[in-house]
Amino acid sequence: MIVELFRRIGDVKNKLVRPISLFAFSCIVSVGTLLLFNIPFFNYVVHNTNANIGGKIFLIASLVVIMLLLNFMMTYLAMFLMRFAGRILLFILSFINATAVYFIFTYNVIIDETTVSNVFNTRYSEASGFFSWGLWLFIFAFGILPGLWCLLQPIVWGKAKKMGIHCGGSLAVVLVVALANINQTLWIGQHDTELGGLVQPWSYIVNSIRVANFKHAKQAEGIKLPDGTIRDNEKTAVVLVIGESARRVNFQLYGYNRETNPLLSKQEGLKTFQANSCATYTTAGVKAILEPVNSSDLYELLPNYAFRTGVDVAWRTTNWGEPPIHVDEYLTDNDLSKLYPDVNGAYDGILLAGLRERIESSSKDKVLIVLHTSTSHGPKYADKYPKEFEVYRPVAKNVEDGEKNLDMLVNAYDNTILYTDFLLDSIINILRSMAGWNSAMLYVSDHGESLGENKMFMHGVPMKLAPRVQYEIPFIVWTSENFRDYKPTSSQQDAPLGELPAVIEQHHVFHSVLNLLSIDSPAYDSAYDIFKR
Repeated sequence: MIVELFRRIGDVKNKLVRPISLFAFSCIVSVGTLLLFNIPFFNYVVHNTNANIGGKIFLIASLVVIMLLLNFMMTYLAMFLMRFAGRILLFILSFINATAVYFIFTYNVIIDETTVSNVFNTRYSEASGFFSWGLWLFIFAFGILPGLWCLLQPIVWGKAKKMGIHCGGSLAVVLVVALANINQTLWIGQHDTELGGLVQPWSYIVNSIRVANFKHAKQAEGIKLPDGTIRDNEKTAVVLVIGESARRVNFQLYGYNRETNPLLSKQEGLKTFQANSCATYTTAGVKAILEPVNSSDLYELLPNYAFRTGVDVAWRTTNWGEPPIHVDEYLTDNDLSKLYPDVNGAYDGILLAGLRERIESSSKDKVLIVLHTSTSHGPKYADKYPKEFEVYRPVAKNVEDGEKNLDMLVNAYDNTILYTDFLLDSIINILRSMAGWNSAMLYVSDHGESLGENKMFMHGVPMKLAPRVQYEIPFIVWTSENFRDYKPTSSQQDAPLGELPAVIEQHHVFHSVLNLLSIDSPAYDSAYDIFKR
């Protein structure tokens, strides 16, 4: 009886691992890719096409045929031409597909160029905040297991002639079906970002190539600005604080119903502006803050230009993702922790260590300190502030837990704004205490943040689709007494000459700081200066 049992198990095993043709293998991989990884794509098509029932069915059927045949063709080619390397490639794609779909389902993201760029610019310390048993189980079930099948399933490779017939026929059918849907060109063009960001594995493959090309182009030296000159020798210190994921609506200074700015609300000489970010992710947001014009080109950035002009410039950061910074003093949180071992380096307070001494010890009349913070960056907001700032409780440990209780997620986020309030108040008090110096503090966030509104979380949604909370940012300024006067703010977006628009941009930082540092330059544009000259 036992012998018979083992014989039957052996028969089942032989059937399970029986070699199949490359044609059958490619068909299985193609169908599996569609069913396991592309449900969000078709869900988007169903809910966003305005075609009638017949047109909708035809469009969806056409997309199914195109997706199946393209995935079949690429699988067939990869396996026939690469053999074992092709198996490894399919395993890797299966793993990444599962990861991408998990984040699409969990965080309602789109795997577009912005998202891929954020992945490349994320450190392990931040990425680990997304790790959970749910993520690992999903990847194992929908990524690892299908990938192992691709690695281990025996295949009958067949001849090159069959490959040509199968792949050539697939391509011909794809072209015919695509031509039959030529009337959908306009609709596809209107939704290309969403469609391209949801179809796997093409979303991250194509956008990774785009990001790599972009990074390669940005390795070139920035376009130099015309030379500038410093017109006076008055002692001046400017501290530019680049916020992280700070959304305006959660600041008490902008009317929020919680006391998230108890200290700043009592500061004299504080000015707030309505402002919008130019992007919803760090790399582009920081670039916009530091550049003179809104451009896809890389112009000489504010710290680099000020440094070349003769200003004493220091860059301190607990973050990453900024464009190339070319100054002599560039200090990370690790560098600062070594210089100031008595200060807790786990939080953004390390950026303020020895700040007054650093400014007053300068041998130059003009000093610019840039602090690149990470205070409100998810997914673990509760890890971004010391526990004495956990005023609002209970808090969610991370965004994934916060999905189950949005109030707890907002509590954790509001505590990061409370900590930001403390940091900015501390900077102002340091500058105010420096006798004989003109001084100013500017705080502007790189972008905003979603906290569950419309089931969206964090940031990175393309600007044309982004909710307001992802681009409406705080822009807070303090200046010492009798230093600079502000321009009046117009109620209109198209402000008259000499006035500021109702909502300003991140580019106002570059030209306003040039004014504060008394830099005369052909690159200066008074229309983007919040101060009178």
